[in-house]
Amino acid sequence: MDSRRRTVAELVAGRWGDHRPGLWFEGRVLTHHEVAAGAAVRAALLADLLPGPGAHIGVLLDNTPEYPLWLSAAALARTAVAGINPTRRGPELARDILHTECRLLVTEPSRLPLLRGLDLPGVRLLVTGTEEYDTLLAPYAGAEPDASRAAPEDRLLLYFTSGSTGAPKAALCSQGRLAAAGRSLAEQFRLGPDGVHYVCMPMFHGNAVIADWAPALATGAGIALRRRFSASGFLADVRAYGATYFTYVGRAIQYVLATEAREDDRDNPLRLGFGTEAGAVDAAAFERRFGVRLVEGYGSSEGGAAIQWAPGTPRGAVGRAGPGLVVLDQETGQECPPARFDAAGRLLNGDEAIGELVNRAPNPFEGYWRNPEAEAERRRGGWYWTGDLFYRDADGYLYFAGRTDDRLRVDSENLAAAMIENILARYEGAVAVAVYAVPDPVTGDQVMATLAGTFDPRAFADFLAAQPDLGTKMAPRFVRVVERMPVTATNKIHRARLRKEGLACADPVWWRPPGEPTYRRLRPEHAEGPLAPTRGPSPVRRQGLEPRTR
Repeated sequence: MDSRRRTVAELVAGRWGDHRPGLWFEGRVLTHHEVAAGAAVRAALLADLLPGPGAHIGVLLDNTPEYPLWLSAAALARTAVAGINPTRRGPELARDILHTECRLLVTEPSRLPLLRGLDLPGVRLLVTGTEEYDTLLAPYAGAEPDASRAAPEDRLLLYFTSGSTGAPKAALCSQGRLAAAGRSLAEQFRLGPDGVHYVCMPMFHGNAVIADWAPALATGAGIALRRRFSASGFLADVRAYGATYFTYVGRAIQYVLATEAREDDRDNPLRLGFGTEAGAVDAAAFERRFGVRLVEGYGSSEGGAAIQWAPGTPRGAVGRAGPGLVVLDQETGQECPPARFDAAGRLLNGDEAIGELVNRAPNPFEGYWRNPEAEAERRRGGWYWTGDLFYRDADGYLYFAGRTDDRLRVDSENLAAAMIENILARYEGAVAVAVYAVPDPVTGDQVMATLAGTFDPRAFADFLAAQPDLGTKMAPRFVRVVERMPVTATNKIHRARLRKEGLACADPVWWRPPGEPTYRRLRPEHAEGPLAPTRGPSPVRRQGLEPRTR
């Protein structure tokens, strides 16, 4: 790893002449040299098709070799890549492409149906895997990578984030920031050139590029691509490619754990997995089954704040607060007091201890593309506000409590969804769990959980009673049981959809009336009953028509 290389372009050009295997995909193997050569060819094409440095191209691809080739080409050409989310449709998809002002859109034949009927003025389409595409690249076959004009401040990525409410925001990432992130993670996890990084998360998302591809580029490690994440294909891929490192987000770990266990599961080359949202229960289960440690990290998608795990971090904590990281009351802007726990580990002062994580130190957040309102919200008072809830213990360790939208207020007590989810994840029948608020008919919220897996009302009630750290207000009043948890394109639970549907859903819902020992089935015709106030509209209707305030 060469710390003198400060741009992604330099890292790409540095692989020229390296004839070790560097990229694996569905039976194909490219050397590092061939990857650098392919990037140079595409960079030369960009120089002829685009008006100059600073232009944008959109990439609407699965995880095929073309994706890292175009990322590398963009770095050499001082162009930026907008990762286009293939789960977006119609006007929303067109909006993403036009908002980021893409001059070119690189896609593949399987994605063409998504583009039919869209009005994309000024956008030229390049379709990989076609004769026309190969003909377009052919004249540049002798190109060599040239990183001499690239600068650390050159914009390289526009990746969409936080699109669950309103239009997604395109976060910016420069060549310097991406190169530095790759070096930092490589040093933190002692990654080296002998490793193989398994890229199974979608590359239009920051996780795969920043936490998986960039460290490989920084160290000279190889990458193995999975077109789309597959839980059933995970272990077979790891063995076939000799993968040593992978990243994950959302429910990916739960899906892998849901596959049938085998006696030889621990026979694999993996050394480490790094990601978010697996949870302590699933991380421990993964290590027992596969012999692989998962490191749960925290980093805001935009790069404004990060927490590093280190040995000695208490169970359930993300890591110790670094310089500048504080938990602030969202209304007063004052620092929240440390969390206090009882002997069972229950948080005793959630009302005052839970707040928003804020970085008051200089940070690498580079803004959003043409969204000054969202950028100002993140940079209030000159600090970086993450939009995530945390609490801090007396020793300075930070505990994730959910997004700011995940706060619940039950009987005048503030609760955090992530804390309840970590407890419910211990339930033997749970494959995945999501906790969120439904409106109370009088004031505040009631707790609702969606559970993927098997549900027995008596066993679940007994399980809750046996959890020493489950506070008196935390037990779900309602439990929705689903065969499969609704997720976003990056395998994160689709919480906005669950909150919107509330009790008015097609899945079975169980509820426990106050004072009763177990749960009973909520019949569709009685869906309004448990929450209906004595006067005024029912909360089920209210969820769809009126905003909830706290």
